[in-house]
Amino acid sequence: MRLIEPIAVAMVQREKQETFPEVAILLCTFQGQRFLHEQLASIESQSLKAWTLLVSDDGSSDNTLDILQEYQKAWCRGQLNLQSGPRQGFAANFLSLTCQADIKTDFYAYADQDDIWEAEKLERAVNWLKTIPADVPALYCSRTRLVDEENRTLGFSPLFKRPPCFANALMQNIGGGNTMVFNHATRKLLCQAGKDIEVVSHDWWAYIFVSACGGKVHYDPYPSVRYRQHENNLVGCNNSWRARFFRMRLLAQGRFRQWNTINIKALQHLEQMMSPEHRQTLSLFAQAREHSIFRRLFTLKRSGVRRQSMAGHMSLFVAALLGKI
Repeated sequence: MRLIEPIAVAMVQREKQETFPEVAILLCTFQGQRFLHEQLASIESQSLKAWTLLVSDDGSSDNTLDILQEYQKAWCRGQLNLQSGPRQGFAANFLSLTCQADIKTDFYAYADQDDIWEAEKLERAVNWLKTIPADVPALYCSRTRLVDEENRTLGFSPLFKRPPCFANALMQNIGGGNTMVFNHATRKLLCQAGKDIEVVSHDWWAYIFVSACGGKVHYDPYPSVRYRQHENNLVGCNNSWRARFFRMRLLAQGRFRQWNTINIKALQHLEQMMSPEHRQTLSLFAQAREHSIFRRLFTLKRSGVRRQSMAGHMSLFVAALLGKI
């Protein structure tokens, strides 16, 4: 692993004040030259100034590394730290960076290479996280403003109104990783699960596992991230008709069932860390997937697993009827 600046030294060098907690921004890059300047500029403009940017690049062959090194020279020493990623996909890159042993600070924020942060993004998240006892895992996420390649507003991501919970996390991720900020107790939890655990995505896993272990998850309806929609998005907007059609196709292909299998397997290896209530929810959901049609529906209802919207919840039972969960 190639470190341009020793992270542990950088953290020590940054002055910490009680009213301005330190945030480690975890940014994973790959072929990100097109939009990276705007994201780095938005990070630089944050109202909360006590942050360090840790970048894991997964083998870019464009000008991504040149851009990062340009900012590294322009910023204070130790403010931008660059290393090589595991080259096993975006989720593995984020989990590897999250679980890196020499990173320890107050809070952590995931960042994507092609978004733009509003100036108060970190401050809003930290203000909520500071209300949670330090030993309780806490995860902040939010709605996003959708923008096109030229940063023109297209709309907003779905507004979720039901409280975040484990029964919902099993079915959907309500907060994109580009909005997530979490405390050190959450990082310890994710490290215990391990950087090599097989999951569908790092952000969905964070929502699932924090809620499974009795942590606090907060969904902020205020969109403080400008979520860029473009042809190379690994994951894009999920409330357009095109996105709905895409989800229906994935459902028909059995992709959702495959994703559920991956998440259930990961949780079953870590059941001893989950609350009894959530172990029961997981057990019932796992059983429902294997039952005959009527028992499947009955057990699914007993599990309490649900999506956020009524339409989404009804589609869950349709999927169950078809044996696609």
